Amino acid sequence: MPIEPSSDNTPCRQDPAVGRVLRREARVALRACEAPVKAVASLVGYSVSTVQRWARRRTETVDLHDRPRSGRPEHYSETTRLKTVAFYCQTRPLPGCGRWSLQWAALHLKARPERIGAAPSKSTLHRILSKNRLKPHQSRYFLHITDPDFFPKMEHLVALYRHPPSTLFFFDECPGIQILKRLTPDLRTEGMARRLEEFEYIRNGTMDVFAFLNNADGRVYAECHGDHTTATFLDVFNRQVGQSPAAEQLHYVMDNLSSHRGYPFCQAVAALSKVPCPSPGELDTAAKRVAWLRASDKRIVIHFTPYHGSWLNLVEVWFGITNRKVFGESFGSAEMLMEAFVAWVDEWNCLLAHPFRWTYDGEGLHEKAVQRFTAMLNNAAEQLEIRILTKELLLMTNLLGSYLTRVDTETWKQLARVLQSEQDLLASRIQQEDGPKRKKKADNALAGLIATLRKCLGENVLVPAA
Repeated sequence: MPIEPSSDNTPCRQDPAVGRVLRREARVALRACEAPVKAVASLVGYSVSTVQRWARRRTETVDLHDRPRSGRPEHYSETTRLKTVAFYCQTRPLPGCGRWSLQWAALHLKARPERIGAAPSKSTLHRILSKNRLKPHQSRYFLHITDPDFFPKMEHLVALYRHPPSTLFFFDECPGIQILKRLTPDLRTEGMARRLEEFEYIRNGTMDVFAFLNNADGRVYAECHGDHTTATFLDVFNRQVGQSPAAEQLHYVMDNLSSHRGYPFCQAVAALSKVPCPSPGELDTAAKRVAWLRASDKRIVIHFTPYHGSWLNLVEVWFGITNRKVFGESFGSAEMLMEAFVAWVDEWNCLLAHPFRWTYDGEGLHEKAVQRFTAMLNNAAEQLEIRILTKELLLMTNLLGSYLTRVDTETWKQLARVLQSEQDLLASRIQQEDGPKRKKKADNALAGLIATLRKCLGENVLVPAA
């Protein structure tokens, strides 16, 4: 049975040249164990002469890499190849939209070779990108960090997960689940037994799911409803609390949806905790309500995830599993979906439930946040929405103030250089904002970040805008 290249994320997978050397070392090692040369050749899937050649090579030199070979000299210089990579990865075919394909890029450069000083073919483009292990056509969604207080909130949750209380629940809502009925039943292909799904469907409304994941055993309490209003949320929350241990303090992790921070929810938590609820005047802002809900001097304690931090809520893992197992199927009515969902929850709780172990500690995320904001400023500062820009500026200021050493000094200096080059553009964008409050917040955030950069990195790191 021939030895195949490793299928995991090893150097063999990452670099073909390294993979060849590793396979050669395997042949030499087997031969060094005095295994018969024919047996080694059969095992590794190479000829007897190849095994003997690399065994001799090992006795002559420790180097098992390819030796320089003669052949046609490279047609494109290193500078041209780098320009090709930059063109393919950092530009778009049309203003503000579209992605290159190899054929499209080759035809474009053939018509406009002055863009990079060359007109490489489709196969040449492919070789250049493959050599650098670049796949710019691939993409995935992610939640960019925009909460100025993201990292203190994340640290609070990570500490909670490392030393969880005895009764901890992760709660979230999955609203707007489409109930779709496929026009024809699914089929299976004869060869691969792959499922074929009908493209067209009939819409049968939507469904909202409320779920509580128990940290201790992974069991789930869930309900389906036709809406996710505050009243519905409070009814579901009351029923779940009613099934929880009466003598224990209950901890809940949830997001910042308005119904989770409203005064009616404060009233419900007070009633369930059997404590007086502060008056509406005392809880007249969301910040005050959040602080009261987070207080640990009552039976029910709420822990909020950061904005754009839903991935810190473990129930999202369960929703991801459920989406693949249930929500993507064909249902002719809301009742059919509810029936399937209830059966799935029962099956999960009886057979599949298990605690989810949290291991992420946020290491390296501080630097990534700075690098990503720097890249956004450098590549698309004019496209940033003012409210997002304001939050990012405040986030950077807070990182400088509290996590300066968690980010490499050169990364901070790169942010300062890019901010310096884009300072006039950002100031102009802020002045164009119609809302006076948003304009003032953004202006103060920009000035605050510049002042903090000077304080932490030196007075000469940024000069005032003209």
